[in-house]
Amino acid sequence: MSRGYDPRAVANLMLDEADRLDIGVSHIILQKLLYFAHGIYLVRTKTPLVSGYFEAWQYGPVHPAAYKAFKQAGRGPIDFRAVAQDPLTGERRQIVTPEDCHVVDLLRQVLLTYGKMPAGRLVDLAHAKDSPWEYVVAKARTEVAFGLRIQDTVIVDRFRFHKVSVGLEPVSGEPFDDTPLA
Repeated sequence: MSRGYDPRAVANLMLDEADRLDIGVSHIILQKLLYFAHGIYLVRTKTPLVSGYFEAWQYGPVHPAAYKAFKQAGRGPIDFRAVAQDPLTGERRQIVTPEDCHVVDLLRQVLLTYGKMPAGRLVDLAHAKDSPWEYVVAKARTEVAFGLRIQDTVIVDRFRFHKVSVGLEPVSGEPFDDTPLA
């Protein structure tokens, strides 16, 4: 299975696309858009869009690496891009964004579908009944949960529950596939 792209690179690309579409994106909105893009990509291709993992935080799924890269934006629109830093020298360098046209199209579709929704609405969508976030949080109440990680297998199994709360087709009129993937 593919490891996925650096989440900061995908986030940078999403922010570039948001600028082209004149959509202001705050940190909390970026986290939800990154999660929805990852989930759609994962369900469609059976491979992760981003490397690493999402965690179930209070306001929905959060990718820790993307959180760290953009947390300085606070609540306002993000007007910078994440950079990489060499751990030995401290030298900063630009992160190369994905050039796959399918990824660019997906991010544009996610932005057009969800990008202008208020942060609170995106949080509500991320908290949908039986969704990956809700499943992990509920499971943590009765079992040991390490970091409340939302595994990709849980996303594949439960991502379809988001559409119930969304009420509109998530991406370009293409409904999620409801058939079990196992």
